[in-house]
Amino acid sequence: MHHTTVALIELGAIFFGLGVLGRVAWKIGISPIPFYLLGGLAFGSGGLIPLEGIDEFTTLASEIGVILLLLLLGLEYSAAELVTGMRRSWVAGLLDIVLNAAPGAVVAIMLGWGPVGALAMAGVTYISSSGIIAKVLGDLGRLGNRETPVILSILVFEDLAMAIYLPILTAVLAGATLLGGLTAIGISLVVVTLVLVLALRFGRYVSALVDSPDPEVFLLRVLGAALLVAGVAQQLQVSAAVGAFLLGIAISGSTAENATRMLEPLRDLFAAMFFVVFGLNTDPATIPPVLGAAVLLAVVTTATKFATGWWAAKRQGIARMGRARTGAALVARGEFSIVIAGLAVGANAVDPQLAALSTAYVLVMAIFGPLAARLVEPAMRLASTRLRRTATA
Repeated sequence: MHHTTVALIELGAIFFGLGVLGRVAWKIGISPIPFYLLGGLAFGSGGLIPLEGIDEFTTLASEIGVILLLLLLGLEYSAAELVTGMRRSWVAGLLDIVLNAAPGAVVAIMLGWGPVGALAMAGVTYISSSGIIAKVLGDLGRLGNRETPVILSILVFEDLAMAIYLPILTAVLAGATLLGGLTAIGISLVVVTLVLVLALRFGRYVSALVDSPDPEVFLLRVLGAALLVAGVAQQLQVSAAVGAFLLGIAISGSTAENATRMLEPLRDLFAAMFFVVFGLNTDPATIPPVLGAAVLLAVVTTATKFATGWWAAKRQGIARMGRARTGAALVARGEFSIVIAGLAVGANAVDPQLAALSTAYVLVMAIFGPLAARLVEPAMRLASTRLRRTATA
C-alpha cells in the first residue's frame, strides 16, 4: 500500500477515534485529555498497534496545538485584567508556587533526576488546568459564585508565572550556563513587562493589524501572526508557547472575541493531536514503575492545591463552603503539565521516565479534579451534619 494512503488511513482513524473518545468523556462529565493520552499510549511505542509513517505530520501538528492552546489562553485576558489579577492574587500566587511546585521537585530529586528534572516536575505539579476548571465551573453553574473571581485570579497568576517559567526551563534544557539562565530570566521579565505595557496603551493597534471583516482573511492573519511570533520567540530562546500567549494578551476587545470563536475548533483539533503525540512517544511499559510516585504526588498536590484555594478564599472573607469549592476547583491538572513534560523530554535533557510519571499523574488528576469539584459540596454538607449530630449527642 502506498505511503500516503497508509498515512491518510491512520490519520483518519486517529481523528475519528478522538471524536468518539471526546464524546464519551463529556458524556460522563470529565475532561477528554486522559482519553487522548490513553489513545496515544495504545498506538504508540510499545502499544497495541504502533502507527508508522505519520511522525512528521503529528509532530508539527502537536507543536501547533501548544501554540494555539497558549494563544487562546492569552486571548481570554486583557492586559488590564492581568494587572488587576496580579494585584489581587500575588500573595496567594506565591503560596501556590511554594506548596504545589515543591512536591514535584522533591520527587524528581528522590528519583535521581537532578536539578533539571526537578525544575520540570515542579512545573508539572504546580500549574492547574484552566481549560478543565473553566469547563467544570460552567457545567456546575458556578461562574457567578462569589469565590469564582478568587479562582480566576489564581489562574491568571499561574498563567503569568508560566510566561516567566517556560523561557527559564527552555534555557536550562538547552544547557545554558548560569549567566545564560540569568539572561533568560531577564529577557522573559522584560518581554512580559513590555508586552503588558504595549497591550495596555497600544492594544487597539495590534488588534487592528490582524482584524478584518472577512472571516477567511481574519483567520489567516491571526493564525499566521501566531505562528510567526511563536517561531521568532523560539529563535530568541523565549519559547514559542510564551510568544503565542503574549500575542493573545496584546489582542483585545471584539477582535479577541472573534479570534477565540474562530480558533477554538482548530485549537481543540491540534491540542488533541498534541496529547495523542505525547502518548505515542511514551512507552506504556514505563508507567507501572512510576505509578506509585504518581499516586503519591496526586494525593499530596490535591491537598496542597486545596489548601491554596481555601486560604485565598478565606482572605477574601468567603464562607467555608466557598473556600472548599475554591480549593476543589483548582485541583485539576492537564494540558500545561503535559506541555512542560513534552518540552523537557523532547530536549533529551531529563530522564525519559519523566514522561511516564507526568502521563500517569495527569491521567489521575484530570479525572479526579472534576470529580472533586462536583463532590466537595455534598462532602462538606455530610461533614457538617455529622459534626452537628456529634455536638448534639
